[in-house]
Amino acid sequence: MPGPPRFRAGDCTGGRVRLSGVYSTSGLTATPRTTEISACFGLSRQPDSTTILRPFEINLLPGRIVLITGPSGSGKSTALMQMKRRLPGAVLVQRQCFPPRRAVIDGLANSASTADAIAVLTACGLAEAPLWLKSFDELSAGEKFRARLARGLIRQGQDLPTAAMICDEFCSNLHRRCARAISYCLRKLVARRRLRLVVACANDDIVADLQPDTVVRLARGHAAIEHRAVRIGRPLSDRARMCITRGGKRDYEAFSAMHYRRTDELGFVSKVFVLRDRFNTEILGIVVYAHPPMELSLRNQATGGQFVRNPRLLNRRVRILRRLVIHPDLRGCGLGHYLVRRTLPLVGTDFVECLASMGAFHPVFEKAGMARIGQCEIPDRTQTALRRLEDLGVDPRGRDFPLRVARSSRVRELVLEVVRNWYRATTAEGRDRVARQSFEFLAQAFRGIIGSRPVYYLWKRRPKRAHLKPRTCLLARRPAPVGGNPRNRPDAGARSIRLPPSGATSCSFEVLERSPGASETPAISSPSGGAGLSSRHGKRRSALSVPLESLPDQKDRMNPTAPLREEAKQDRRSESQARAHRLDPRKRAVTSRRARRRPPARR
Repeated sequence: MPGPPRFRAGDCTGGRVRLSGVYSTSGLTATPRTTEISACFGLSRQPDSTTILRPFEINLLPGRIVLITGPSGSGKSTALMQMKRRLPGAVLVQRQCFPPRRAVIDGLANSASTADAIAVLTACGLAEAPLWLKSFDELSAGEKFRARLARGLIRQGQDLPTAAMICDEFCSNLHRRCARAISYCLRKLVARRRLRLVVACANDDIVADLQPDTVVRLARGHAAIEHRAVRIGRPLSDRARMCITRGGKRDYEAFSAMHYRRTDELGFVSKVFVLRDRFNTEILGIVVYAHPPMELSLRNQATGGQFVRNPRLLNRRVRILRRLVIHPDLRGCGLGHYLVRRTLPLVGTDFVECLASMGAFHPVFEKAGMARIGQCEIPDRTQTALRRLEDLGVDPRGRDFPLRVARSSRVRELVLEVVRNWYRATTAEGRDRVARQSFEFLAQAFRGIIGSRPVYYLWKRRPKRAHLKPRTCLLARRPAPVGGNPRNRPDAGARSIRLPPSGATSCSFEVLERSPGASETPAISSPSGGAGLSSRHGKRRSALSVPLESLPDQKDRMNPTAPLREEAKQDRRSESQARAHRLDPRKRAVTSRRARRRPPARR
């Protein structure tokens, strides 16, 4: 049988590693088959040693990634085995073991916090809460690889901070979209925690997302080394294929099983937006906005109580983000806050709120632009119900809890009271809605109410910025005579001016004043817009410096065209009246009655 690779002399100084390898075979037992094959092809039963890797060096420093790629049999595994021997304390992903009969989140590391464990699991592609509560033996082959990768990252970051992590056949048994997403998350994690990572794979479609500092391409014993520039923070490569479109409630049916609550209770849905692949129209994410609950204490605290006992104003100005679900293959890549940030202005209300239990571990909504107000507390009535269930010996998180709710009337009354109060506070209906639910659904809803302390987020639409360009205002104009053309009067030379932006104290202007014989209305502009000034025929230029105190009062300055509009209306009325006098006498009487009913214009 073939023996282990016999390595030539190499060294490891600091972060620089020199690699080279020779593969040799031990003596084989002579059999009729080996004799026949060697005689047919002219081979020896004891071949000479084969050089797999010619000498090359790589530099492995903290915060850097080295990718070794090449076809099968090019020497990738041989290079990793030699690197495992050369680097003291190196962590090999394929040799990570989990303790039996323990959840995956407990098998990562005892010293890791819950938030840290969730962050690493999400970066490795295990972003679903039900998977965190499974044992390692219950996972699939692809999920086991991701769990080993997460355990290796936790160990390297806490137990062996100066060691390197080595991964062979990186993401080779995963969907290519999932492999690119894990590569993208891993790049951010390595840069943030200053880790050392060496991976080997035969696929090079992950280079754009993994962004390795060094790429080693092996072919026939030769190594081509490429050093690349890394830009942290660039979006996922697959995001260029995605677009956001309007969706419906039916689109959520495919994503309801991917949400950790796994319920279709969405309330009164207002708008739905989906993130889909523009080429194959596959839906990759969804966000659901619905009408808000009736009363929330944190909402009243953040908005000053303006929506207390005012459901009409609440339904007109507030929406709640009810569900945000991203495909499990793409979680942790920033698509969640990207989808929320792009759709918040499209909801059409002044406020958008959100209650999220995941907010305690992941700041996805804060990255989307929402403000974190606080964390909800468990009501006193719910705590009293929990104490009574504990006195009865009932565990709400046990497997037999739905059966206890169905059989015990006392347990069922406590559960019904808690769920009824929740529905009454959120949707203004309690008794009728609870009566339609099954025992399994009531047990699941009760677990969600007592077990979650969601974080309350609020987004407020920014007011539109004031138009800072100079505004045109008429300084002097006389009303046109009745029945006459305003352009033919001898004093038709009008002057107009552009007001400075709000906040200025004074400004200089250039006024274009039209001569009495000119045929066009003058065009007025400010010195800042000098490119738009032109000395047309019949116009003359003059400089004018006007302090703001001499301009109209604050009300007219905020709306400088209000007097102009009123005067224009009066001119149109005068012209219409003069035209009516020239018409038939029967229509003249109708016009005069309409003029009497019209209210006078404000001056």
